[in-house]
This record gives sequence, structure tokens and C-alpha cells, in this order.
Amino acid sequence: MSFLLDSFIMFTSQVLFFGFGWLFFMRKLFKDYEVRHRGVQLIFSMTFALSCTMFELIIFEILGLLHTSSRYVHWKLNLYVMLLFIVLLVPFYISYFAVSHVPLLSSKRLPAACTVWGSFMLLFWKIGDPFPILSPRHGVLSIEQLISRVGVVGVTLMALLSGFGAVNCPYTYMAYFLRIVTDADVFALERRLLQTLDMIVSKKKRLAMMEREQGGKEAKAGGLWSMLRSVASPTHTTEGCGALREEVSALEELSRQLFVEVVDLHASKERVAYSRTLQGRYFNYLGYFFSGYCIWKIFIATVNIVFDRVGKTDPVTRGLEITAGYLGLSFDVKFWSQHVSFILVGIIVITSIRGLLITLTKFFYAISSTKSSNVIVLVLAQIMGMYFVSCVLLLRMSLPLAYRGIITEVLGDLHFSFYHRWFDVIFLLSALSSMGFLYLARKHAP
Repeated sequence: MSFLLDSFIMFTSQVLFFGFGWLFFMRKLFKDYEVRHRGVQLIFSMTFALSCTMFELIIFEILGLLHTSSRYVHWKLNLYVMLLFIVLLVPFYISYFAVSHVPLLSSKRLPAACTVWGSFMLLFWKIGDPFPILSPRHGVLSIEQLISRVGVVGVTLMALLSGFGAVNCPYTYMAYFLRIVTDADVFALERRLLQTLDMIVSKKKRLAMMEREQGGKEAKAGGLWSMLRSVASPTHTTEGCGALREEVSALEELSRQLFVEVVDLHASKERVAYSRTLQGRYFNYLGYFFSGYCIWKIFIATVNIVFDRVGKTDPVTRGLEITAGYLGLSFDVKFWSQHVSFILVGIIVITSIRGLLITLTKFFYAISSTKSSNVIVLVLAQIMGMYFVSCVLLLRMSLPLAYRGIITEVLGDLHFSFYHRWFDVIFLLSALSSMGFLYLARKHAP
């Protein structure tokens, strides 16, 4: 009876997560695009629901909700369905929609999609060969084979996003990095843009008149002989039209660049005005905090890489032990570690889901079109599934030993320490590369 009640709670929460994913899909992500394929909508929403369910199970693990056997069954079920989606179903759908847009392959979609999917599976399997992620006793068809390879891709993605976010967040929020833009700067650039547009209009009028005069002269001259003469020796009018077209083309390119610069100046001006508000000052101080966090995280990642160090104790228990010893307090570390772990995991879950959804939205708006929207949304679902599976894999280290049992048993006998070292390496490379990129972008900004 308790298993049925626990299953009812889990499936009800999954329906709610599915509904939230569907609303986000229809109201936020694809409100400007026609994505009418029901299969694509269902896959995205179900992947989101499965991802949120894994985080929910971690929180239930900390709070001790549901029976232990029920949590274990739903962990297994949720993980197997997620792997089925991100390893088999979603890649096949991506292959199918990708070949559908190729004219030569559209008549043979299914064989072509199977070929592309087979190539993906071969590449996915080969990813795990160079890494020490499994024990030799694991069979080829074991669940650890899939989780380990998904973990490599997902942890790499997490580290890349975390490294860029750790650098970009203070760069975005801090007033120190703002461009000082005055009304005179905006007025001068807008005036130059208007002058360029006026020159384009006047030159296009002149070009139209020249082409009209040239067409009238050719119509009056007529005859085969005059046509041969005009081909053999072009008139000055034809040369003038060609030169004028080149001038118009160059001015149009200049106008596009000026328009982009005007938009950039207006955005910078709005950021300066926003930084003077109360909320802007709050984000400015938040930027200083994240700057310190970024420096500390880069330092710790470097130390972990150099000394091949991986934490043995979760940070919550370790922090409480240090606090109790330093302040001379006497309290139940095990009791308080449960509550602090719950708060910490809740913050990580909320920020991870929110941050990934914001990133996916920006990514989709940057590259999507009406033709590629189905493929893009499936790629985003694939990224989301691998990202959240890897979150669970890394989040295991942040939990006290009492709450790791089922998670460790479900994920299998993996080399968890490798993933933490791999995260530190990719995070460090991503953070340093982001610093260089933002420095060059700021240095060469107009």
C-alpha cells in the first residue's frame, strides 16, 4: 500500500513538472516559432520532467520522504527512462529531422536517419575509451557503460557553462566594466547613420535615373548592329552605373554596422542608468561577490589539478565540523548537516534549472529558424538531459555519506573522483578562455 501511495506522489509530481515544461516550451521558448510536431513537444517536456524528478528524489533522500524501497525503484525507473531518451530516442529524432531538410536524402529519410544515428552511437561509444571511468569487470551491456559516457559529455558541458558563467556574471553586473555613454555620443552616431541613409537614398535615385536614361537610349537606337556595338564597347553610362552600385553596396554595409553600434550604445546607456538604481547597486555588489568566488574557484581548481586532490568529506559536514571546532560550540553535526544539505541542494537545483533554461533560451533565439526549430529543440533536450544527469553525478559529493547510498547504488560502480577532476580541468580552461575572449571583445569594442 505504501508503494502505491509513494508511486502516486511521484507520478503526480512528474505530471506537474511535465506541465511546467510544456508551458515553458509554448509560452517562452517557442512563442515566435512554428513547432507543431507533437513528438518534439512531448520529448522536450518529458525530458524536463525526468530531469526535475531526479532532483526531487535527491531532496526526498535528504528529508527521508517515501519508503527506501520506493525511492530505489523510482530512481532506477527514472534513470533508465532518461537514458533511453538521451541515448536512443532523441538522437534518432535529431537524425530524422536533420536528413529531412537535405533534398537528396528526403526521399529515403528512414535509412538515412538510421545511418546518421548509427554514426552517433559509434562516436558516443568511443568517447569513453580514453577516460578511466569504469572498472574492467563491467560488461559491455551494463548500465554503467551508458552513465559513464553520458557523464563525460554532461560534465564537460557543465564545466564549460560554469567557467563562462563565473567570469561573465561579474563582468555583466559590475559597474566597473560598464561603458560610459553620453547623450552626445548617441546623437552623433545616430546623425551619422541618418546621413548615411540619406546618401543611400540619393544614390539609389540617381542610379534609377541613369538606368532609365540608358534604357531609353537603347530603345531608340534599336537594331542588331547597335546592340553588338554596345556589347563590344560599353558606354560611360554603364560604367557609371556599375560604380554607383558598388558605392550603394558599401554604404548599405556601413549603415548596417552603424545600426548595430547605435543599438549597442543604447543598451550601454540603459545599463549605466540601471546601475544607478537601488537594484543596480545590489547587482553591482553581487558582482564583487561573484568576482571573489570566481577567483577562489579558479584557485581551488588549480590546486585540485596540481595536487590531484578530490574531497573525501562533503563540504556541508566539513564546514560544520570546522565551525564547531573554531567557535567551541557543541551541537549535533549530523542533525544540522541534514537541514543545511537540504537548503544547499535546493539552491543548487533552483539555480541550475533556472540558469540552464535561460541559457537554452538565448541559444535558441540566436541560431534557430522556422526550418531548423525542430532539430534545435531536440538538441536542447539532449543537452538538458545529459546536463542534469551529470548534475546528479557531481552533486553526490556534496551530500553527507548517509544520503549517498541509493544514489551510488543506482549510478553504479563508477570512478566518481575522475569526474570531479575532469570538471576542474574543463572549468579552468573555460574560465581562462572566457577571460581572454571578454578582454579582446572589450578592447576592440567601438
